[in-house]
Amino acid sequence: MSVQGGNQPIYILKEGTERNTGNDARGNNIMAARIVAEAVKTSLGPKGMDKMLVDSFGDVTITNDGATMLKEMDIQHPAAKMMVEVSKTQDTEVGDGTTTVVVLAGELLGKASDLMEKKVHPIVIIDGYRDAQQQALKILDEIAIKVKPKDKETLKRVANTTMSTKLVSGHSGYLSEVAVEAVLQVAEEANGGWKVDLDMVKVEKKPGGSMTDTSLIKGLVIDKEVAHSDMPKLVKKAKIGLLDAAMEIEKTEFTSKISIETPGEMQGYLDQEEKMLRDMVAKVKGAGVTVLFCQKGIDDMVQHFLAREGILAARRLKKSDMEALAKATGAKVVSSVDELSAADVGYADSVEEKKIGSDKLIFVEGCKNPKAVSILIRGGTERIVDEAERSLHDALCVVKDVIEEPMIVAGGGAVDIEIARKLRAYAEKLKGRERLAIAAFADAIEVLPRTLAENAGMDPIDAMAELQSLHAKGEKWAGVDGIAGKITDMEKLEILEPKVVKAQAIKSSTEVATMLLKIDDVIASSKSKGPPPGAEGGMGGMGGMGGMPGGMPPMM
Repeated sequence: MSVQGGNQPIYILKEGTERNTGNDARGNNIMAARIVAEAVKTSLGPKGMDKMLVDSFGDVTITNDGATMLKEMDIQHPAAKMMVEVSKTQDTEVGDGTTTVVVLAGELLGKASDLMEKKVHPIVIIDGYRDAQQQALKILDEIAIKVKPKDKETLKRVANTTMSTKLVSGHSGYLSEVAVEAVLQVAEEANGGWKVDLDMVKVEKKPGGSMTDTSLIKGLVIDKEVAHSDMPKLVKKAKIGLLDAAMEIEKTEFTSKISIETPGEMQGYLDQEEKMLRDMVAKVKGAGVTVLFCQKGIDDMVQHFLAREGILAARRLKKSDMEALAKATGAKVVSSVDELSAADVGYADSVEEKKIGSDKLIFVEGCKNPKAVSILIRGGTERIVDEAERSLHDALCVVKDVIEEPMIVAGGGAVDIEIARKLRAYAEKLKGRERLAIAAFADAIEVLPRTLAENAGMDPIDAMAELQSLHAKGEKWAGVDGIAGKITDMEKLEILEPKVVKAQAIKSSTEVATMLLKIDDVIASSKSKGPPPGAEGGMGGMGGMGGMPGGMPPMM
Protein backbone atom coordinates (compact mmCIF):
# COMPACT_ATOMS: atom_id res chain seq x y z
CA MET A 1 0.00 0.00 0.00
CA SER A 2 1.34 3.46 -0.81
CA VAL A 3 0.37 7.11 -0.42
CA GLN A 4 1.68 10.04 -2.47
CA GLY A 5 4.21 12.09 -0.53
CA GLY A 6 5.19 15.01 -2.79
CA ASN A 7 6.05 13.39 -6.10
CA GLN A 8 7.26 10.10 -4.67
CA PRO A 9 5.06 7.27 -3.27
CA ILE A 10 5.79 6.37 0.38
CA TYR A 11 5.45 2.66 1.10
CA ILE A 12 3.82 1.90 4.46
CA LEU A 13 2.88 -1.75 4.09
CA LYS A 14 4.75 -4.60 2.47
CA GLU A 15 4.41 -4.89 -1.30
CA GLY A 16 1.53 -7.21 -2.21
CA THR A 17 -0.53 -6.34 0.89
CA GLU A 18 -4.25 -6.05 0.14
CA ARG A 19 -6.45 -3.57 1.90
CA ASN A 20 -10.22 -3.12 1.86
CA THR A 21 -11.84 -0.28 3.75
CA GLY A 22 -15.30 0.98 4.69
CA ASN A 23 -18.26 -0.57 2.90
CA ASP A 24 -16.05 -2.81 0.74
CA ALA A 25 -14.50 -4.48 3.79
CA ARG A 26 -17.85 -4.81 5.53
CA GLY A 27 -19.59 -6.04 2.39
CA ASN A 28 -16.97 -8.73 1.74
CA ASN A 29 -17.14 -10.00 5.32
CA ILE A 30 -20.93 -10.08 5.34
CA MET A 31 -21.00 -11.86 1.97
CA ALA A 32 -18.51 -14.54 3.16
CA ALA A 33 -20.46 -15.17 6.39
CA ARG A 34 -23.79 -15.37 4.54
CA ILE A 35 -22.38 -17.89 2.05
CA VAL A 36 -21.49 -20.17 4.97
CA ALA A 37 -25.00 -19.70 6.42
CA GLU A 38 -26.58 -20.54 3.03
CA ALA A 39 -24.45 -23.70 2.81
CA VAL A 40 -25.88 -25.15 6.04
CA LYS A 41 -29.39 -23.66 5.77
CA THR A 42 -30.87 -26.57 3.81
CA SER A 43 -29.97 -29.02 6.59
CA LEU A 44 -32.17 -27.32 9.24
CA GLY A 45 -35.14 -29.23 10.63
CA PRO A 46 -36.57 -32.77 10.40
CA LYS A 47 -36.76 -32.61 6.60
CA GLY A 48 -33.35 -30.97 6.23
CA MET A 49 -30.91 -32.36 3.68
CA ASP A 50 -27.65 -34.15 4.52
CA LYS A 51 -24.22 -33.15 3.26
CA MET A 52 -21.57 -35.51 1.95
CA LEU A 53 -18.12 -34.20 2.81
CA VAL A 54 -15.03 -35.75 1.22
CA ASP A 55 -11.64 -34.82 2.66
CA SER A 56 -8.25 -34.76 0.92
CA PHE A 57 -7.66 -38.43 1.83
CA GLY A 58 -10.98 -39.47 0.29
CA ASP A 59 -12.65 -40.15 3.67
CA VAL A 60 -16.40 -39.55 3.46
CA THR A 61 -18.60 -37.98 6.16
CA ILE A 62 -22.39 -37.88 5.71
CA THR A 63 -24.11 -35.58 8.21
CA ASN A 64 -26.55 -32.75 8.77
CA ASP A 65 -24.90 -31.62 12.00
CA GLY A 66 -23.91 -27.96 11.54
CA ALA A 67 -20.70 -28.11 13.61
CA THR A 68 -19.48 -31.26 11.84
CA MET A 69 -20.17 -29.79 8.39
CA LEU A 70 -18.26 -26.59 9.08
CA LYS A 71 -15.41 -28.44 10.81
CA GLU A 72 -14.93 -30.71 7.78
CA MET A 73 -15.07 -27.84 5.24
CA ASP A 74 -11.68 -26.30 4.52
CA ILE A 75 -12.77 -22.67 5.01
CA GLN A 76 -10.15 -19.97 4.33
CA HIS A 77 -11.93 -16.59 4.50
CA PRO A 78 -11.36 -14.98 7.96
CA ALA A 79 -14.99 -13.82 8.33
CA ALA A 80 -16.28 -17.24 7.28
CA LYS A 81 -13.94 -18.82 9.86
CA MET A 82 -15.75 -16.81 12.53
CA MET A 83 -18.95 -18.62 11.57
CA VAL A 84 -17.13 -21.92 12.08
CA GLU A 85 -15.97 -20.72 15.50
CA VAL A 86 -19.48 -19.66 16.54
CA SER A 87 -20.84 -23.13 15.68
CA LYS A 88 -17.98 -24.70 17.69
CA THR A 89 -18.83 -22.48 20.67
CA GLN A 90 -22.49 -23.51 20.45
CA ASP A 91 -21.46 -27.18 20.32
CA THR A 92 -19.07 -26.84 23.27
CA GLU A 93 -21.47 -24.85 25.46
CA VAL A 94 -24.80 -26.62 24.90
CA GLY A 95 -24.15 -29.37 22.34
CA ASP A 96 -27.06 -28.55 20.00
CA GLY A 97 -28.36 -25.72 17.79
CA THR A 98 -25.16 -25.48 15.72
CA THR A 99 -27.03 -25.05 12.41
CA THR A 100 -29.48 -22.61 14.03
CA VAL A 101 -26.75 -20.28 15.30
CA VAL A 102 -25.03 -20.05 11.89
CA VAL A 103 -28.28 -19.48 9.97
CA LEU A 104 -29.37 -16.79 12.46
CA ALA A 105 -25.98 -15.02 12.34
CA GLY A 106 -26.12 -14.99 8.52
CA GLU A 107 -29.62 -13.50 8.55
CA LEU A 108 -28.70 -10.82 11.13
CA LEU A 109 -25.85 -9.74 8.85
CA GLY A 110 -28.16 -9.74 5.82
CA LYS A 111 -30.71 -7.48 7.56
CA ALA A 112 -27.88 -5.19 8.75
CA SER A 113 -26.63 -4.91 5.17
CA ASP A 114 -30.12 -3.77 4.06
CA LEU A 115 -30.15 -1.09 6.78
CA MET A 116 -26.67 0.16 5.84
CA GLU A 117 -27.87 0.64 2.26
CA LYS A 118 -30.53 2.94 3.74
CA LYS A 119 -27.68 4.96 5.36
CA VAL A 120 -28.16 3.62 8.90
CA HIS A 121 -24.76 3.72 10.61
CA PRO A 122 -23.25 0.34 11.67
CA ILE A 123 -22.84 1.52 15.29
CA VAL A 124 -26.59 2.30 15.47
CA ILE A 125 -27.30 -1.23 14.17
CA ILE A 126 -24.88 -2.78 16.68
CA ASP A 127 -26.52 -0.91 19.60
CA GLY A 128 -29.97 -1.93 18.34
CA TYR A 129 -28.94 -5.58 17.99
CA ARG A 130 -27.51 -5.67 21.52
CA ASP A 131 -30.69 -4.13 22.93
CA ALA A 132 -32.78 -6.61 20.93
CA GLN A 133 -30.66 -9.51 22.24
CA GLN A 134 -31.31 -8.49 25.86
CA GLN A 135 -35.03 -8.17 25.19
CA ALA A 136 -35.12 -11.52 23.36
CA LEU A 137 -33.49 -13.27 26.34
CA LYS A 138 -36.00 -11.64 28.72
CA ILE A 139 -38.90 -12.79 26.51
CA LEU A 140 -37.39 -16.29 26.44
CA ASP A 141 -37.31 -16.39 30.25
CA GLU A 142 -40.95 -15.23 30.42
CA ILE A 143 -42.34 -17.84 28.01
CA ALA A 144 -40.13 -20.84 28.98
CA ILE A 145 -41.82 -23.74 30.80
CA LYS A 146 -40.29 -24.87 34.11
CA VAL A 147 -39.95 -28.66 34.45
CA LYS A 148 -38.67 -31.14 37.04
CA PRO A 149 -34.97 -31.80 36.36
CA LYS A 150 -35.28 -35.60 36.57
CA ASP A 151 -38.65 -36.02 34.83
CA LYS A 152 -37.81 -38.93 32.51
CA GLU A 153 -40.68 -38.37 30.09
CA THR A 154 -39.82 -34.71 29.48
CA LEU A 155 -36.13 -35.57 29.07
CA LYS A 156 -37.01 -38.29 26.52
CA ARG A 157 -39.11 -35.81 24.51
CA VAL A 158 -36.25 -33.29 24.48
CA ALA A 159 -33.74 -35.96 23.35
CA ASN A 160 -36.23 -37.26 20.77
CA THR A 161 -36.69 -33.74 19.33
CA THR A 162 -32.98 -33.23 18.71
CA MET A 163 -32.60 -36.67 17.10
CA SER A 164 -35.71 -36.40 14.92
CA THR A 165 -33.75 -34.05 12.62
CA LYS A 166 -30.86 -36.50 12.16
CA LEU A 167 -30.03 -39.39 9.85
CA VAL A 168 -30.94 -41.81 12.68
CA SER A 169 -34.44 -40.33 13.20
CA GLY A 170 -36.07 -43.74 12.56
CA HIS A 171 -34.53 -45.00 15.83
CA SER A 172 -34.74 -41.72 17.76
CA GLY A 173 -37.21 -43.11 20.33
CA TYR A 174 -34.91 -45.98 21.30
CA LEU A 175 -31.71 -43.91 21.27
CA SER A 176 -33.27 -41.08 23.31
CA GLU A 177 -34.17 -43.63 26.02
CA VAL A 178 -30.53 -44.81 26.11
CA ALA A 179 -29.30 -41.18 26.31
CA VAL A 180 -31.67 -40.28 29.19
CA GLU A 181 -30.75 -43.39 31.20
CA ALA A 182 -27.03 -42.67 30.72
CA VAL A 183 -27.22 -39.01 31.82
CA LEU A 184 -29.44 -39.76 34.84
CA GLN A 185 -26.93 -42.42 35.93
CA VAL A 186 -24.04 -39.93 36.08
CA ALA A 187 -25.98 -36.85 37.33
CA GLU A 188 -24.87 -35.66 40.77
CA GLU A 189 -26.41 -33.17 43.19
CA ALA A 190 -24.42 -29.95 43.63
CA ASN A 191 -25.24 -26.52 45.12
CA GLY A 192 -28.95 -27.21 45.39
CA GLY A 193 -29.18 -28.35 41.75
CA TRP A 194 -27.72 -31.03 39.52
CA LYS A 195 -24.41 -31.30 37.67
CA VAL A 196 -23.60 -33.69 34.82
CA ASP A 197 -20.09 -34.57 33.66
CA LEU A 198 -20.54 -36.01 30.17
CA ASP A 199 -16.94 -37.28 30.22
CA MET A 200 -18.32 -39.99 32.48
CA VAL A 201 -20.54 -41.25 29.64
CA LYS A 202 -18.14 -43.19 27.44
CA VAL A 203 -19.29 -43.81 23.88
CA GLU A 204 -17.83 -46.78 21.98
CA LYS A 205 -18.89 -47.55 18.42
CA LYS A 206 -18.59 -50.81 16.48
CA PRO A 207 -20.11 -51.35 13.01
CA GLY A 208 -22.28 -54.46 12.79
CA GLY A 209 -25.73 -55.46 13.97
CA SER A 210 -28.51 -52.88 13.82
CA MET A 211 -29.12 -49.54 15.51
CA THR A 212 -31.44 -51.24 18.06
CA ASP A 213 -28.46 -53.35 19.24
CA THR A 214 -27.06 -50.13 20.72
CA SER A 215 -26.92 -50.69 24.47
CA LEU A 216 -26.23 -48.87 27.73
CA ILE A 217 -23.73 -50.65 29.96
CA LYS A 218 -23.93 -49.63 33.61
CA GLY A 219 -20.21 -49.87 33.82
CA LEU A 220 -17.47 -49.37 31.28
CA VAL A 221 -16.47 -50.74 27.91
CA ILE A 222 -12.70 -50.66 27.40
CA ASP A 223 -11.50 -50.89 23.81
CA LYS A 224 -8.67 -53.27 24.70
CA GLU A 225 -8.25 -57.02 24.81
CA VAL A 226 -6.84 -59.25 27.55
CA ALA A 227 -3.04 -59.00 27.46
CA HIS A 228 -2.26 -62.77 27.42
CA SER A 229 -4.12 -65.68 25.83
CA ASP A 230 -3.85 -67.82 29.02
CA MET A 231 -5.47 -65.21 31.24
CA PRO A 232 -9.12 -65.75 32.28
CA LYS A 233 -11.66 -64.10 29.95
CA LEU A 234 -14.27 -63.68 32.71
CA VAL A 235 -13.71 -62.71 36.34
CA LYS A 236 -16.69 -62.58 38.73
CA LYS A 237 -16.63 -60.37 41.87
CA ALA A 238 -13.54 -58.71 40.45
CA LYS A 239 -11.05 -56.88 42.68
CA ILE A 240 -9.69 -54.18 40.38
CA GLY A 241 -6.26 -52.60 40.52
CA LEU A 242 -5.32 -49.52 38.47
CA LEU A 243 -1.66 -48.91 37.73
CA ASP A 244 -0.13 -45.81 36.12
CA ALA A 245 3.34 -47.35 35.64
CA ALA A 246 4.97 -49.90 33.39
CA MET A 247 5.29 -53.44 34.74
CA GLU A 248 8.72 -53.77 33.22
CA ILE A 249 12.30 -53.44 34.44
CA GLU A 250 13.17 -49.81 33.90
CA LYS A 251 16.18 -48.99 31.81
CA THR A 252 18.73 -46.73 33.46
CA GLU A 253 19.02 -43.15 32.27
CA PHE A 254 22.80 -43.45 31.91
CA THR A 255 24.87 -45.85 29.82
CA SER A 256 26.37 -48.71 31.81
CA LYS A 257 28.15 -51.99 31.15
CA ILE A 258 28.03 -55.25 33.09
CA SER A 259 31.02 -57.61 32.74
CA ILE A 260 29.86 -61.20 32.64
CA GLU A 261 32.66 -63.74 32.39
CA THR A 262 31.04 -67.11 33.08
CA PRO A 263 27.74 -68.80 32.09
CA GLY A 264 26.89 -68.95 35.80
CA GLU A 265 27.07 -65.19 36.12
CA MET A 266 24.84 -64.84 33.04
CA GLN A 267 22.29 -67.21 34.58
CA GLY A 268 22.46 -65.31 37.85
CA TYR A 269 21.74 -62.03 36.03
CA LEU A 270 18.71 -63.56 34.24
CA ASP A 271 17.46 -65.13 37.49
CA GLN A 272 17.70 -61.78 39.25
CA GLU A 273 15.70 -60.09 36.46
CA GLU A 274 13.07 -62.84 36.63
CA LYS A 275 12.89 -62.50 40.43
CA MET A 276 12.22 -58.75 40.12
CA LEU A 277 9.38 -59.45 37.68
CA ARG A 278 7.97 -62.22 39.92
CA ASP A 279 8.04 -59.80 42.87
CA MET A 280 5.94 -57.31 40.89
CA VAL A 281 3.30 -59.99 40.29
CA ALA A 282 3.49 -61.10 43.94
CA LYS A 283 2.75 -57.52 45.06
CA VAL A 284 -0.28 -57.39 42.73
CA LYS A 285 -1.53 -60.75 44.10
CA GLY A 286 -0.75 -59.69 47.67
CA ALA A 287 -3.07 -56.68 47.31
CA GLY A 288 -5.89 -59.10 46.42
CA VAL A 289 -6.14 -57.87 42.80
CA THR A 290 -7.87 -60.24 40.34
CA VAL A 291 -8.13 -57.74 37.45
CA LEU A 292 -5.30 -55.34 36.63
CA PHE A 293 -5.60 -52.35 34.28
CA CYS A 294 -2.27 -50.76 33.39
CA GLN A 295 -1.88 -47.38 31.67
CA LYS A 296 1.56 -48.34 30.37
CA GLY A 297 3.20 -51.52 29.10
CA ILE A 298 3.38 -54.99 30.72
CA ASP A 299 6.48 -57.12 30.10
CA ASP A 300 5.87 -60.47 28.32
CA MET A 301 7.31 -62.36 31.30
CA VAL A 302 5.01 -60.46 33.70
CA GLN A 303 2.02 -61.33 31.47
CA HIS A 304 2.99 -65.00 31.75
CA PHE A 305 3.28 -64.83 35.56
CA LEU A 306 -0.04 -62.93 35.86
CA ALA A 307 -1.73 -65.59 33.70
CA ARG A 308 -0.36 -68.34 35.98
CA GLU A 309 -1.85 -66.55 38.98
CA GLY A 310 -5.24 -66.33 37.20
CA ILE A 311 -5.16 -62.50 37.05
CA LEU A 312 -6.85 -60.80 34.07
CA ALA A 313 -4.77 -57.85 32.83
CA ALA A 314 -5.02 -55.21 30.09
CA ARG A 315 -2.33 -52.72 29.14
CA ARG A 316 -1.88 -49.29 27.51
CA LEU A 317 -5.28 -47.92 28.55
CA LYS A 318 -6.15 -44.29 27.84
CA LYS A 319 -5.91 -41.86 30.75
CA SER A 320 -9.64 -41.03 30.39
CA ASP A 321 -10.47 -44.77 30.72
CA MET A 322 -8.34 -45.01 33.88
CA GLU A 323 -10.14 -42.00 35.40
CA ALA A 324 -13.56 -43.43 34.52
CA LEU A 325 -12.60 -46.84 35.98
CA ALA A 326 -11.43 -45.14 39.18
CA LYS A 327 -14.75 -43.30 39.51
CA ALA A 328 -16.88 -46.35 38.68
CA THR A 329 -15.08 -49.08 40.65
CA GLY A 330 -13.80 -47.03 43.59
CA ALA A 331 -10.20 -48.04 42.85
CA LYS A 332 -7.30 -45.59 43.19
CA VAL A 333 -4.80 -45.10 40.39
CA VAL A 334 -1.34 -45.84 41.84
CA SER A 335 1.97 -44.80 40.30
CA SER A 336 4.06 -47.78 41.36
CA VAL A 337 3.50 -51.51 42.00
CA ASP A 338 5.19 -51.08 45.38
CA GLU A 339 2.43 -48.67 46.47
CA LEU A 340 -0.43 -51.02 45.53
CA SER A 341 -2.37 -52.11 48.62
CA ALA A 342 -5.78 -53.60 49.46
CA ALA A 343 -7.06 -50.06 50.22
CA ASP A 344 -6.48 -49.03 46.57
CA VAL A 345 -8.48 -51.91 45.10
CA GLY A 346 -11.91 -51.33 43.48
CA TYR A 347 -14.81 -53.70 42.86
CA ALA A 348 -17.03 -54.81 39.96
CA ASP A 349 -19.47 -57.74 39.74
CA SER A 350 -17.90 -58.94 36.51
CA VAL A 351 -15.09 -58.16 34.11
CA GLU A 352 -15.37 -59.98 30.80
CA GLU A 353 -13.72 -59.94 27.39
CA LYS A 354 -16.39 -60.13 24.66
CA LYS A 355 -16.07 -60.23 20.91
CA ILE A 356 -18.10 -57.48 19.23
CA GLY A 357 -17.92 -57.62 15.44
CA SER A 358 -14.29 -58.36 14.61
CA ASP A 359 -12.88 -56.72 17.77
CA LYS A 360 -12.51 -57.80 21.36
CA LEU A 361 -13.64 -55.41 24.12
CA ILE A 362 -13.46 -55.64 27.90
CA PHE A 363 -16.78 -55.06 29.72
CA VAL A 364 -16.59 -53.92 33.36
CA GLU A 365 -20.12 -54.28 34.79
CA GLY A 366 -21.89 -54.09 38.14
CA CYS A 367 -19.58 -51.42 39.51
CA LYS A 368 -19.41 -50.32 43.14
CA ASN A 369 -20.27 -46.70 42.26
CA PRO A 370 -21.81 -46.60 38.76
CA LYS A 371 -21.17 -42.89 38.17
CA ALA A 372 -19.46 -43.77 34.91
CA VAL A 373 -21.37 -45.59 32.18
CA SER A 374 -20.79 -46.63 28.57
CA ILE A 375 -22.92 -46.64 25.46
CA LEU A 376 -22.00 -49.20 22.81
CA ILE A 377 -23.30 -47.98 19.44
CA ARG A 378 -24.02 -50.54 16.72
CA GLY A 379 -25.20 -49.96 13.16
CA GLY A 380 -25.15 -51.36 9.64
CA THR A 381 -22.19 -49.39 8.27
CA GLU A 382 -19.37 -47.25 9.58
CA ARG A 383 -21.01 -44.07 8.23
CA ILE A 384 -24.26 -44.81 10.09
CA VAL A 385 -22.38 -45.59 13.31
CA ASP A 386 -20.45 -42.29 13.01
CA GLU A 387 -23.63 -40.27 12.47
CA ALA A 388 -25.34 -42.14 15.34
CA GLU A 389 -22.44 -41.11 17.59
CA ARG A 390 -22.87 -37.43 16.57
CA SER A 391 -26.65 -37.63 17.13
CA LEU A 392 -26.21 -39.30 20.50
CA HIS A 393 -23.72 -36.58 21.52
CA ASP A 394 -26.42 -33.94 20.79
CA ALA A 395 -29.03 -35.95 22.71
CA LEU A 396 -26.76 -36.39 25.75
CA CYS A 397 -26.00 -32.65 25.70
CA VAL A 398 -29.65 -31.50 25.58
CA VAL A 399 -30.63 -33.90 28.38
CA LYS A 400 -27.72 -32.50 30.44
CA ASP A 401 -28.88 -28.93 29.63
CA VAL A 402 -32.41 -29.60 30.95
CA ILE A 403 -31.18 -31.40 34.10
CA GLU A 404 -28.82 -28.50 34.92
CA GLU A 405 -31.27 -25.73 33.93
CA PRO A 406 -34.79 -27.22 33.95
CA MET A 407 -36.48 -24.82 31.51
CA ILE A 408 -37.82 -25.84 28.10
CA VAL A 409 -39.50 -24.21 25.10
CA ALA A 410 -41.42 -25.66 22.17
CA GLY A 411 -39.55 -26.24 18.91
CA GLY A 412 -40.61 -25.87 15.29
CA GLY A 413 -39.87 -22.12 15.24
CA ALA A 414 -42.72 -21.35 17.69
CA VAL A 415 -40.46 -19.57 20.17
CA ASP A 416 -38.84 -17.53 17.36
CA ILE A 417 -42.18 -16.20 16.08
CA GLU A 418 -43.19 -15.27 19.64
CA ILE A 419 -39.88 -13.45 20.30
CA ALA A 420 -40.15 -11.60 16.95
CA ARG A 421 -43.74 -10.52 17.69
CA LYS A 422 -42.84 -9.14 21.13
CA LEU A 423 -39.67 -7.47 19.83
CA ARG A 424 -41.68 -5.57 17.20
CA ALA A 425 -44.06 -4.38 19.93
CA TYR A 426 -41.02 -3.22 21.94
CA ALA A 427 -39.51 -1.42 18.90
CA GLU A 428 -42.71 0.56 18.33
CA LYS A 429 -42.27 2.24 21.73
CA LEU A 430 -38.82 3.58 20.79
CA LYS A 431 -37.77 6.66 18.86
CA GLY A 432 -34.86 7.10 16.50
CA ARG A 433 -33.05 4.74 14.17
CA GLU A 434 -32.32 2.11 16.81
CA ARG A 435 -35.90 0.90 16.46
CA LEU A 436 -35.11 -0.02 12.84
CA ALA A 437 -32.28 -2.29 14.06
CA ILE A 438 -34.58 -3.96 16.63
CA ALA A 439 -37.25 -4.51 13.96
CA ALA A 440 -34.52 -5.97 11.68
CA PHE A 441 -33.48 -8.34 14.51
CA ALA A 442 -37.13 -9.46 14.80
CA ASP A 443 -37.27 -10.08 11.03
CA ALA A 444 -33.97 -11.99 11.17
CA ILE A 445 -35.05 -14.36 13.95
CA GLU A 446 -38.04 -15.38 11.80
CA VAL A 447 -35.62 -16.98 9.33
CA LEU A 448 -35.70 -20.15 11.45
CA PRO A 449 -39.44 -21.02 11.08
CA ARG A 450 -39.30 -19.81 7.44
CA THR A 451 -36.39 -22.15 6.69
CA LEU A 452 -38.13 -25.05 8.49
CA ALA A 453 -41.18 -24.49 6.29
CA GLU A 454 -39.05 -24.27 3.10
CA ASN A 455 -37.11 -27.43 3.93
CA ALA A 456 -40.38 -29.28 4.60
CA GLY A 457 -41.67 -28.35 1.11
CA MET A 458 -44.27 -25.89 2.42
CA ASP A 459 -44.94 -22.43 0.99
CA PRO A 460 -42.92 -20.18 3.34
CA ILE A 461 -45.08 -17.07 2.77
CA ASP A 462 -48.33 -18.91 3.61
CA ALA A 463 -46.69 -20.63 6.59
CA MET A 464 -45.36 -17.35 8.03
CA ALA A 465 -48.70 -15.58 7.54
CA GLU A 466 -50.54 -18.39 9.36
CA LEU A 467 -47.96 -18.49 12.18
CA GLN A 468 -48.09 -14.74 12.76
CA SER A 469 -51.88 -14.83 12.78
CA LEU A 470 -52.03 -17.66 15.35
CA HIS A 471 -49.44 -16.01 17.61
CA ALA A 472 -51.35 -12.73 17.48
CA LYS A 473 -54.38 -14.68 18.78
CA GLY A 474 -52.30 -15.92 21.74
CA GLU A 475 -51.27 -19.38 20.49
CA LYS A 476 -47.66 -18.97 21.55
CA TRP A 477 -46.56 -22.55 20.78
CA ALA A 478 -47.85 -22.64 17.18
CA GLY A 479 -44.95 -23.78 14.99
CA VAL A 480 -43.94 -25.66 11.86
CA ASP A 481 -44.52 -29.41 11.95
CA GLY A 482 -41.91 -30.30 9.34
CA ILE A 483 -42.82 -33.99 9.20
CA ALA A 484 -46.54 -33.45 8.50
CA GLY A 485 -45.92 -30.22 6.57
CA LYS A 486 -48.42 -28.09 8.49
CA ILE A 487 -48.72 -25.49 11.27
CA THR A 488 -49.64 -26.97 14.65
CA ASP A 489 -49.22 -26.61 18.43
CA MET A 490 -45.65 -27.86 19.02
CA GLU A 491 -46.10 -28.36 22.79
CA LYS A 492 -48.98 -30.79 22.19
CA LEU A 493 -46.84 -32.51 19.56
CA GLU A 494 -44.15 -32.86 22.27
CA ILE A 495 -41.48 -31.10 20.16
CA LEU A 496 -39.46 -29.59 23.01
CA GLU A 497 -35.96 -28.16 23.36
CA PRO A 498 -33.92 -26.70 26.23
CA LYS A 499 -34.27 -22.97 26.80
CA VAL A 500 -30.50 -22.70 27.27
CA VAL A 501 -29.87 -23.91 23.66
CA LYS A 502 -32.06 -21.16 22.22
CA ALA A 503 -30.55 -18.53 24.57
CA GLN A 504 -26.99 -19.51 23.60
CA ALA A 505 -27.88 -19.38 19.87
CA ILE A 506 -29.27 -15.83 20.25
CA LYS A 507 -26.22 -14.67 22.24
CA SER A 508 -23.59 -16.25 19.98
CA SER A 509 -25.19 -15.17 16.67
CA THR A 510 -25.61 -11.56 17.90
CA GLU A 511 -22.00 -11.44 19.06
CA VAL A 512 -20.57 -12.67 15.75
CA ALA A 513 -22.85 -10.33 13.74
CA THR A 514 -21.94 -7.24 15.78
CA MET A 515 -18.25 -8.12 15.64
CA LEU A 516 -18.28 -8.37 11.83
CA LEU A 517 -20.32 -5.14 11.51
CA LYS A 518 -17.70 -3.25 13.52
CA ILE A 519 -14.87 -4.12 11.11
CA ASP A 520 -14.30 -1.36 8.55
CA ASP A 521 -10.74 -2.14 7.45
CA VAL A 522 -9.25 -5.45 6.33
CA ILE A 523 -5.49 -5.46 5.80
CA ALA A 524 -4.31 -8.79 4.39
CA SER A 525 -0.57 -9.25 4.26
CA SER A 526 0.90 -11.12 1.30
CA LYS A 527 2.35 -14.55 2.03
CA SER A 528 5.97 -14.12 3.06
CA LYS A 529 8.56 -15.29 0.59
CA GLY A 530 12.20 -16.02 1.34
CA PRO A 531 14.80 -13.44 0.29
CA PRO A 532 16.02 -13.76 -3.30
CA PRO A 533 19.45 -15.37 -3.70
CA GLY A 534 22.25 -12.92 -2.94
CA ALA A 535 19.98 -10.34 -1.24
CA GLU A 536 21.61 -8.73 1.78
CA GLY A 537 19.76 -8.62 5.08
CA GLY A 538 16.84 -10.51 3.53
CA MET A 539 14.91 -7.30 2.73
CA GLY A 540 14.46 -8.32 -0.90
CA GLY A 541 14.13 -4.96 -2.66
CA MET A 542 12.90 -2.71 0.12
CA GLY A 543 14.67 0.34 -1.33
CA GLY A 544 12.96 3.56 -2.35
CA MET A 545 11.40 4.25 1.07
CA GLY A 546 10.73 7.94 0.52
CA GLY A 547 14.34 8.97 1.04
CA MET A 548 14.51 7.55 4.57
CA PRO A 549 18.01 6.40 5.55
CA GLY A 550 18.29 2.63 5.88
CA GLY A 551 14.71 2.17 4.66
CA MET A 552 11.61 1.76 6.89
CA PRO A 553 10.53 -1.65 8.23
CA PRO A 554 7.13 -2.83 6.98
CA MET A 555 4.10 -2.57 9.29
CA MET A 556 2.92 -6.07 8.47
